Amino acid sequence: MLANGHIMTDKVPVLVTGGAGYIGSHAVLALVDQGWPVAVIDNLTTGFRWAVPEGVTFYEGDIEDGALLARIFAEQGMSDGTGAVMHFAGSIVVPESVENPLKYYHNNTAKSRALIAAAVAAGVPHFIFSSTAATYGIPQESPVREDSPKLPINPYGMSKLMTETMLADVAAAHPINYCALRYFNVAGADPRARTGQSTAGATHLIKVAVEAALGKRSHVEVFGTDYATPDGTGVRDYIHVSDLAAAHVLALEALIAKPAESLTMNAGYGRGFSVLEVLDAVDRVTNLTIERRLQPRRAGDPDALISDNEKIKSTLPWVPQYADLDVIVAHALQWERRLGEIRGK
Repeated sequence: MLANGHIMTDKVPVLVTGGAGYIGSHAVLALVDQGWPVAVIDNLTTGFRWAVPEGVTFYEGDIEDGALLARIFAEQGMSDGTGAVMHFAGSIVVPESVENPLKYYHNNTAKSRALIAAAVAAGVPHFIFSSTAATYGIPQESPVREDSPKLPINPYGMSKLMTETMLADVAAAHPINYCALRYFNVAGADPRARTGQSTAGATHLIKVAVEAALGKRSHVEVFGTDYATPDGTGVRDYIHVSDLAAAHVLALEALIAKPAESLTMNAGYGRGFSVLEVLDAVDRVTNLTIERRLQPRRAGDPDALISDNEKIKSTLPWVPQYADLDVIVAHALQWERRLGEIRGK
């Protein structure tokens, strides 16, 4: 049964790992806006304490600290077989994962194992995992489906796929179900400018482009103009971070409604834009012209990476609200301006 597009379920306490980071902080807002009891754990390595809303219980710590997790589950009323974990904590920079693979297998795989073990020990029945389209590697088909071959080409993608495998095995052995959402290119910011992408030196194209539009960078580098795409630049499926956060809440409701079922789904719009199309959108929204500097393509970048999103649309009552490139850019720009004010304080 649905109410306002949501499955009617009890609102159980939710622990959000990495809830002071980019996507995690948006998930916290989505949960809080709908009245879920929320707590956040974040070691603030890349997250920001100010990104956690007032009234949300915050624990500064690491997800491999089993004693801390046991205390959190007890304090949040999750030790009696109720509650859920939304797991965003981890490292996400693909080139860094190639240079420092052990960091990624520690932060993304070993620490996830510790978190899953603590959740099982506490009897937490639901687990939502922030996975990635990098699990597919360079797909042979586009759009890419959930059952397409999983052939990661870097330690980042492999570290996430290993965690998906752990979750599947654990769910088969213990009373816990999970949803793994494979993100495509996440962009934009909260429409009310409460949070957004705040990491210094971020590599996401839209983030870089709006920084350039505001004079924080002199130019934008375009890596590769000889791809098999209409304009020669790489094509990606950009999803607004608030639509992605909404999908997490709906996935949680689905897990609660059907505790014997687990889900793995792509999270994207099923529509791609090239690098040049994104930069044209930033020019349109800002009424400026960003300097583009053409560079050779980077190793391992596919021509196009677009989601087949039929599964998430047919499984969840998910109706994206911000599936418009100019809207995504406008929200990212609005946040970038606000971020300058926050850092200036």
